Parts: sequence; C-alpha cells; structure tokens
Amino acid sequence: MKITGIAILTEFAVSICKDSGETAIANKIDMGGKVIMVSMSIPIIAGFLETMVKILP
Repeated sequence: MKITGIAILTEFAVSICKDSGETAIANKIDMGGKVIMVSMSIPIIAGFLETMVKILP
C-alpha cells in the first residue's frame, strides 16, 4: 500500500516538473522514487526467498 502511494506521488511530481520544463529534476525525482520503492520492497523479497529456500530442499 505504501509503495503504491509513493509511486502515485512520484509520478505526480515528475509530471509537474516535466510540464514546467524541468526535466533534469524530474529524472532525479523519478530515480529517487524508484530507489525508495525498491528499498521498501526488500523485506517482501527476503521473505519470498526464505520461503523458496524452505520449499526447495
């Protein structure tokens, strides 16, 4: 849920920056949003990998 909210806010901010002609700032906001989303999804990925390790052997 949090990741979805971050994605929506990031896209909104990127759209505003691009509309005002600030593409460099828009690119940095986009990259920052992606980094935050990946860092928030690490516990989910770790849980998935732990489950896969338990199932495989």
